Order: sequence, then C-alpha cells, then structure tokens
Amino acid sequence: MAEGRFISYLRVSTGKQGRSGLGLEAQRETVRSFLNGGNWSLVAEFVEVESGTGKADRPKLEEALAHCRIMGATLIVANVSRLTRSPDFMARLVAAGVEVRFCDLPTIEGPAGRFMLRQMLAVAELEAGMIGERTKKALAAAKARGVKLGKPENLGNQDKGRKAGRATRTARSNRRATDLAPIIADIRASGASTLREIAAALNERNIPTTRGGIWSAVQVSRILTRQAA
Repeated sequence: MAEGRFISYLRVSTGKQGRSGLGLEAQRETVRSFLNGGNWSLVAEFVEVESGTGKADRPKLEEALAHCRIMGATLIVANVSRLTRSPDFMARLVAAGVEVRFCDLPTIEGPAGRFMLRQMLAVAELEAGMIGERTKKALAAAKARGVKLGKPENLGNQDKGRKAGRATRTARSNRRATDLAPIIADIRASGASTLREIAAALNERNIPTTRGGIWSAVQVSRILTRQAA
C-alpha cells in the first residue's frame, strides 16, 4: 500500500485537451486508485499542457520536482509513457533526486519491458546502492593481496573522495535553497520579516527541513545565506 506524501504530475499534449480536461480526469482516477488504501497524502497536483513542438520543455514538471524536494514527497505519474519518451529526459528526471512512482509499473508484462524500465528508472539508484558494497569488497580483496590500507600513496584518492562527497552535499544544499527561494519570497511578501516569522510560516505550510524536522531561525538563516551567495 502507498504511504507518505505524493505530488501528482498530469500531462496532456494539446491546449485543447488541457482546456477541456480530456485525459486529465482519467489520470487523476488512475492516481487515486493506485494510492487507495494506504497511509498517504496527495499534497499537490501539477498539470502540464504540452504543444506538439515543445515536448523537451516541461516547466510544470520542473516545478513538481522542486516541490517534491521541498516537501520530501514522491512524484506520482499515471502512465510510465508520460515521462520516458527520451533518454535525455530520463537523465534529467534521475538527476532531480526525486523518487518517482508510475501507477502502471506493476502491470507491465514481458521481460523486455521490465528490463527497459529497470535500466531507465533504477540504474542510478542501483549504482548508488552498490557503491558501498563494491568498496567493501574491493578493500577486502586488496587486504587479502597484502595491500596495506591507508598508505600515503592511497591518501590522495581518499582526499578526492572526501572532496567529491562535500561537493555533492554542497550542490544538494544549494539546490534546496534555490527550490525554497520563491516560497520564502512569497512568505516575506505576506508580511513575515524576521527569521522566526519565516520559520513559523514554513512550518505552517508543512514544509519539512532537509532532515524532515521543523524550521528554526538558524536554519532559515542558513538558507538565506546560500540564496545570497
């Protein structure tokens, strides 16, 4: 059963379909059926109306992904074909760092279909999950060969790894600050001026911190510092 926060992304291909709602209600029903019975909440919905020539540009999807990161939510899409028509686009989706659920994924049949979906949707997550295991095995194999771990000549690689890790964490923090910028601007426009007032407004909107907790003035200050950098 589905659990947690979800943000739905609905897409139609023409302005006419968008105005008439053709296809949208069917997608909404698919999402509702998929989530039915679990401990879940649908916190937002984003609707993309694509033209025939602008399929590479999906601003509403970018908004939905940013909102997922802000809310700690999972993006849910009615049909896998809505997002997986181009390898370049899938790369953008994976790079967004957001968990994605496709309502029709469990019903896909055939080994070829399952293989392609795993390659497109899971390769980045699988690779990340396997890094730790591969590193442990490589270290164990090196130790078995008599390599003394921690030798001076190995410290350079360790330092590179630490720097890469810091760079990844910094990039993630900067992206979150960017995602929060329009929300904080809206909060300020509504009259909040102090760090405590902004923190209280973020908490009232049920926007979690990076670690899933509640906002404090110190955390708001850090976000504002990153936005000003």
